[in-house]
Amino acid sequence: MSGNILVGLMIPFLGTSLGAACVFLMKSKMNRRLERALTGFAAGVMVAASIWSLLVPAMEQSEGLKRLAFLPAFIGFWAGILFLLLLDSVIPHLHLNSDVAEGPKSKLQRMTMMVLAVTLHNIPEGMAVGVIYAAFKSGNANISAGAALALSLGIAIQNFPEGAIVSMPLAAEGRSKKRAFIYGVLSGAVEPIFGLLTILAVGFIVPAMPYLLSFAAGAMLYVVVEELIPEMSEDEHSNIGVVMFAVGFTLMMALDVALG
Repeated sequence: MSGNILVGLMIPFLGTSLGAACVFLMKSKMNRRLERALTGFAAGVMVAASIWSLLVPAMEQSEGLKRLAFLPAFIGFWAGILFLLLLDSVIPHLHLNSDVAEGPKSKLQRMTMMVLAVTLHNIPEGMAVGVIYAAFKSGNANISAGAALALSLGIAIQNFPEGAIVSMPLAAEGRSKKRAFIYGVLSGAVEPIFGLLTILAVGFIVPAMPYLLSFAAGAMLYVVVEELIPEMSEDEHSNIGVVMFAVGFTLMMALDVALG
């Protein structure tokens, strides 16, 4: 595996780690308005990445099916939705600013379940980066090195606030800053792992590339609708979340076109 691909897989993880390091720089709990803004931004990036970097290339690769060119993307998208629905049901986790855990009943600590919630939605992001680099590695004409890098950078940018959103509430609850930072970093560790596993798997099933691209898109959009949009719309004056959603969306769209 080339060094460029390994770097591409690690860039999103670096974004999470840098965000988690904010716990050493900020003294108090993150302002709710800022929290909603960062969550909206992350949602915008993920939606744009799902469309421009994953679903559109999936349909372009199926042009030979003519009017049914949408079918692999349709099937893969729903597979991604159902996969995340399954994970959401079998992994105990606790969303930010919530007191009710989701998934099966568990005796895990609140902090652990909060980290699991973020880890859960980092899985499809890792898979998305992995599948697009696998497409590039396979010589797919629709995926350039720039397009793969654009997705990796976009995920890293939206991971930065996510890392902070994990580490800072943990510190505010009384955990040491060092421990909060470590948990923030660990929440993003699944991304390069699942990215690498996806690349290895795609090596055996290259003809399924359109399905895998749209699978990652479906999984990412599940996270956006199930978790990020509700969080960015909480409380009054939620317009900041919508505005930052638009900022994240247009930034990711620009990255994909400029680098792709």
